[in-house]
Amino acid sequence: MEIKLNSKIILEKEFKKAMKGYSVDQVDQFLDQIMEDYDTFEKIVEELRAENKQLKEELENNTTRRPQVSPPTVGNTNFDILKRLSNLEKHVFGSKLFE
Repeated sequence: MEIKLNSKIILEKEFKKAMKGYSVDQVDQFLDQIMEDYDTFEKIVEELRAENKQLKEELENNTTRRPQVSPPTVGNTNFDILKRLSNLEKHVFGSKLFE
């Protein structure tokens, strides 16, 4: 994918004139609009490239600074959690829990 036209190429493009050809003024006006659009597209593309580069750098910096977090242990079921909670309550409240 390569861009083949730019505003300079469009501006310098010359067409052959024929007896029953197009109105030169209308063609020139249309080419002027196309040139403006190309200039706008080029500006937008450059802004997006700069933003893309900045975001990639931020992403790279964030992934290198972020501490590696170990994945949660697999196999914790509700039963395991309830059992741990019960043991914690026994430890904290002791005999008061059964009164």
